[in-house]
Amino acid sequence: MMSNKGGRKPLTTGAVAVAAAGLVFGAIALSGTANGATGAVKATDADRHAKPTVVLEHGAFADASSWNGVIADLRADGYPVVAAANPLRGPASDAAALRTVLDHVKGPKILVGHSYGGNVISEAATGDPEVKALVYVAAFLPAPGESALELTGKYPGSTLPDALDPVTYQQADGSTTTDLYIQQDKFRHQFAADVSTKQAALMAAGQRPIAQAALEEKATTAAWKAKPSWAVVTTDDLNIPVAVQRFMTERAHAHTTEVAASHSVAVSHPRLVTDVIERAARATVH
Repeated sequence: MMSNKGGRKPLTTGAVAVAAAGLVFGAIALSGTANGATGAVKATDADRHAKPTVVLEHGAFADASSWNGVIADLRADGYPVVAAANPLRGPASDAAALRTVLDHVKGPKILVGHSYGGNVISEAATGDPEVKALVYVAAFLPAPGESALELTGKYPGSTLPDALDPVTYQQADGSTTTDLYIQQDKFRHQFAADVSTKQAALMAAGQRPIAQAALEEKATTAAWKAKPSWAVVTTDDLNIPVAVQRFMTERAHAHTTEVAASHSVAVSHPRLVTDVIERAARATVH
């Protein structure tokens, strides 16, 4: 069950199809030659490239493949997509890495973050006029001075600490770093309860760890204060409690859609996540 708070109704697929068809057949009629077929292809390409690029940032215990379902849906709807690799080392350094991707992709962009990826997009988008909207998917929306760890514990409900598998190793300079995984036998229950057992097992085996320090690092900026934001809030989330998600999205005045889903909502409900992203794109890019 889901609800849409403050969102805008999307254009119907039929209306878009009719408009596109009119442009294509108009181009063919005007040409009056065999070149009309080429004109039709060009019209389709122009329509595709008029859409903003969607840049997806994954969070902890996942990788870019967690967006596969969303990527397929966005591409089918004509959106260019880039799923960035998140180093998961700390919001400041991860945001710097994401900015290299944003700088490389020209034109208007919609920036989407899942989980800890919300910390990263909140910093990376600050001051970037080409980022037209932010979409937070079961994600953190920290204010300056807040950390992911602090926000997670703001309200009860997260069972993540008991599911973690820490791995500590020594750096070349002699210092130690602790990376955090989710124990594989607890991964599905903790992270992806509404994903099939087979797929959750693959996700558990391929999860990427996050540096413990990244969850403790405080935010320095909050792009959601200056840019329009959308959010998917997951009511069955065991990583970021729903009360925490609601607190953050209400504070940011985000257009919010709630769904009964696990933390892995982009995997279990890719069409819903895609619809929210496209709603943000239609509302902010003209």
